[in-house]
Amino acid sequence: MKANIVVVGSSNTDMIIKLDRIPKPGETRLGGEFLTAAGGKGANQAVAAARAGGSVAFVARVGQDMFGEQAVAGLVENGIDVQFVQADKAPSGVALIFVGEDGENSIAVGSGANAKLSPADVRKAKSAIADADVVVMQLESPLETIETAARLAAAGGATVILNPAPAQPLSEKLLKHVTILTPNESETELLTGVRISDDMSCVRAADILRARGVETVIITLGSRGAFVASPTLSERVPGFTAKPVDTTAAGDTFNGALAVALAERVSILEAVRFANAAGAISVTRFGAQPSAPTRREIEKVVKGKRQRTDAAVKPSNKKSRAPGGSRRRAVASP
Repeated sequence: MKANIVVVGSSNTDMIIKLDRIPKPGETRLGGEFLTAAGGKGANQAVAAARAGGSVAFVARVGQDMFGEQAVAGLVENGIDVQFVQADKAPSGVALIFVGEDGENSIAVGSGANAKLSPADVRKAKSAIADADVVVMQLESPLETIETAARLAAAGGATVILNPAPAQPLSEKLLKHVTILTPNESETELLTGVRISDDMSCVRAADILRARGVETVIITLGSRGAFVASPTLSERVPGFTAKPVDTTAAGDTFNGALAVALAERVSILEAVRFANAAGAISVTRFGAQPSAPTRREIEKVVKGKRQRTDAAVKPSNKKSRAPGGSRRRAVASP
């Protein structure tokens, strides 16, 4: 049986210009290649999870326009259940993206219909959330909507993954329902005040976040892999070698693949290794959703470089708990 995933979040159309470098403030750069691609952190993660082998339902809002129609068609093409994708009078979300030759990017988002995704929309998907193994969320939707989704998912016993991007302060009301928080380095610094420079700084930051109620913290570190801090371990899982052409949606691909692996009940370290491989493949391709790899591609990379981490540190002594007495599915340890 396939991993059962629900993704709650955003859908955008990405308008991408590839340049020699990202423009500085006030600067105009000429000669860039332009293209459009399906995007939005929620939709990216839904597509990544579907291509990684999951059975995925998506909860979102799109506009009643060409962009919205194309977005839904793309989701359907990837085998995603779109019955909880609502059409709104607001325009569909768009993202304007500059990509430099080094693969780095700069992004501005017009939220449009994404800003209208409501707690009521989430409650319409209550049955799907109750049946989910893993529920995944990000922060391109209203915070009250994300809080509702996290509460329903935790109450139903799902593993709750929150990718805290774009970065913003988070309440204990939300964090107490989160099983796994997946910030990158800059998001981790915003949430904790700890600058991520090495594995020990990851430990300090993860301890702060776990003290606020999160069961497991996975800090994504780009080419260096990801640092995992759970009730039983603190360890960095190395990344995979890749030559980046576009880092857009690498984190989204990581989160989608992570959700599938965890739903399949592999160990947390194996799940992160699988997600690292997916993210590494995605940066070698242009565009957000077009860059998400298939299950076969991910497994090929994983099998080509199966290794234990080189940076184990002393496990945290903090105890795991399921907040609010909910029936939370445990994350397997190695």
